[in-house]
Amino acid sequence: MISFNSETDFHLANEDAISKWISETIVAENYKLEEISYVFCDDEYLHKLNVEFLGHDTLTDIISFDYSVGKIIHGEIFISTERVADNAKDYQVSFEEELNRVIIHGVLHYCGYKDKTESEAKVMRAKENHYLSLIT
Repeated sequence: MISFNSETDFHLANEDAISKWISETIVAENYKLEEISYVFCDDEYLHKLNVEFLGHDTLTDIISFDYSVGKIIHGEIFISTERVADNAKDYQVSFEEELNRVIIHGVLHYCGYKDKTESEAKVMRAKENHYLSLIT
């Protein structure tokens, strides 16, 4: 099950299509979906989580909490729509494209992909681009 929630007035368009796309990505990566809860929020909300749970006093666009066991995906993904909007401007892409990239980025972390090193980030970006090309 995939749920979309918001701590602001943000509402995700095309929830059914996005859910289907996320589910198909998980299957393609040979994982099974149990539950992912997305929470859309602002910078202040996500910054507080970043400080409290990760000890990072910085702004970020996404924080994921992974409760998966083996190949069964279960987690919470918090996304700052303010950060996504700023990043979309910086990268000169639409808000929707950047939001979809962040949405699938969290899922790819659950599927075992990392992005701490340059080589890991390159693989992550290639996977993001691949799955972004499949969204309908």
